[in-house]
Amino acid sequence: MITIVVAMGLKNEIGADNQLLWHLPKDLKHFKEITSGHPIIMGRKTYESIGKPLPNRTNIVVSRKKDWFEEGILIVGSIKEAIKFAKKLDENIFIIGGGNIYEQTIDLADKLEVTQVEAELDADVFFPKINPKIWEKTSETCHEKDEKNNYNFCFQTLQKKSEI
Repeated sequence: MITIVVAMGLKNEIGADNQLLWHLPKDLKHFKEITSGHPIIMGRKTYESIGKPLPNRTNIVVSRKKDWFEEGILIVGSIKEAIKFAKKLDENIFIIGGGNIYEQTIDLADKLEVTQVEAELDADVFFPKINPKIWEKTSETCHEKDEKNNYNFCFQTLQKKSEI
């Protein structure tokens, strides 16, 4: 199962200047809970914005830079290579960004774990449009903003619809 994990605003915005647009500790906790123990696939810029390998996960980074190396991660040259390697480790694979990686994998994914943030912010990276003919929301849990989470947001699970 390939699952895309993304936090996005109301205009599908996900980032600006290689950074997330919001700080939502509940979302970070949710992300950790669903991805821990599994391989995660991300692009080089996403990895650089995180700054270090995420613990208790195999960190697979897709990069076209041939001379780039970081301790504690696996660097591959393509999404196909990343998925092939991840499937050898676990049947549950998580795609965690960024925009280019999401565009390359949305048609390959079986499930989307979306944190829908109730905000419209300036961004330079966006998540691809989610086609309702392909994706069906199967669950949603919403949270009000509070002293630690500065926006209202909902955790949504979307499953790819079965072929008819």
